[in-house]
Amino acid sequence: MTLSSFQGIAVLGAVSAIALVVFAGRANIAGGERAASAPTTLLAAAASAPAATPTAPVSFYESNFERRPSPAALTALGRVVFSDTALSASGRMSCASCHDPAHAYGPTDGRAVRLGGVDGKTPGVRAVPSLRYQQDALPFTEHYMETDGNDSADQGPAGGRGWDGRASSAHEQAALPLLSPFEMANGTIDAAIARLRASPSATLFRATFGPHVLDDPALAWSGLLWALEVFQQSPEDFYPYSSKYDAFLRGKAALDAREQRGLALFDDPARGNCAVCHVSGIRHGAFPQFTDHGFVALGVPRNASVPANRDPAYRDLGLCGPLRTDLADRSEYCGLFKTPTLRNVAMRKVFFHNGAFHSLDDVVAFYAERDTRPSKFYPRDPSGRVVKYDDLPAAFAGNVNVEPPFGGAAGARPALSAGERADIVAFLRTLTDGWQAPAASAPRR
Repeated sequence: MTLSSFQGIAVLGAVSAIALVVFAGRANIAGGERAASAPTTLLAAAASAPAATPTAPVSFYESNFERRPSPAALTALGRVVFSDTALSASGRMSCASCHDPAHAYGPTDGRAVRLGGVDGKTPGVRAVPSLRYQQDALPFTEHYMETDGNDSADQGPAGGRGWDGRASSAHEQAALPLLSPFEMANGTIDAAIARLRASPSATLFRATFGPHVLDDPALAWSGLLWALEVFQQSPEDFYPYSSKYDAFLRGKAALDAREQRGLALFDDPARGNCAVCHVSGIRHGAFPQFTDHGFVALGVPRNASVPANRDPAYRDLGLCGPLRTDLADRSEYCGLFKTPTLRNVAMRKVFFHNGAFHSLDDVVAFYAERDTRPSKFYPRDPSGRVVKYDDLPAAFAGNVNVEPPFGGAAGARPALSAGERADIVAFLRTLTDGWQAPAASAPRR
């Protein structure tokens, strides 16, 4: 699927959205992106959790605070509550626990899933995405219309937040982990605000919205989500465009020979073909996000280190469930996950929705050799046959993308050589924020 990058400005979601489903038997239970084998008491708590957004006020942005804070004040408050562990039932988890500012608001290590819940020991089922460069993510739609070229062509599902796009707004996404029994585990809005009232953030919260704001849980809840939402629109923190590649686009830096070769392969539709989803060029005057916000099925191998996968009946099918439930009957969506940004990808130690890979070299090799060397990535059955797409039921194998660099028969020459893959990795390393030009050499005397 070819999508250009979204150019509309939309607010960024704060933390990964949630909903728990025990896939065996296809029982749906509201909760977090957490293991289906959670204790029964947690499942019951998830099933009885309230809606993420309170019924009053009617419009999220119509909240009547005693003080109407400035964007700068909201940003400052959002920065504080983002890192406040007192807002969790365990007292040990904050938004920053999973989305670390020092790691481009992504995970700090190579664990496939994180631990949360009341005791801080309940595992998730998906890898933590970065929160950077999501500022132009529009609400999920099944029918995205291209703005470049043929704008009458339906490009299919796109948008939303999270691996399955089910959070339609930034404040909706920010709300869900606060309530999830598998993440911050407040359970109810009232409980979340009670913790906020007793937290180190309370003084600044009252100074921002007014001295009585924490007396009204619904009003305080809106203020909490608003602060998180506005904080994550901070350019300095969430879309600084400060990588070497950005300097290159500005004409302030040059790519070396390997990086140039990598960029050429990245953009070449017959070779790397990466830019078809990870848009790399300036469009409408905007620097690229390196995602088109679309969805694609890649057939990523099953990850045995995800605790939920100990149940052989459990399958994470992305758009069609189990965490997202509104598209469960759309078989053509099964196995599709949202295309993440590749900005700061070299900082990551865990890749894809299930954390199946731990290095960029292995990720690019998977793209190049998934079909030509499947035994390198997939297990064999008792008869010795390689089981491709072992984390996807056979009925949905037709959904898997086969565009370059995928394709080719087993044993055939891959679309990219080892050297070419290394060049692409070298280019991807130019996407890390915080690049500084080398200091000029002192003149010789």
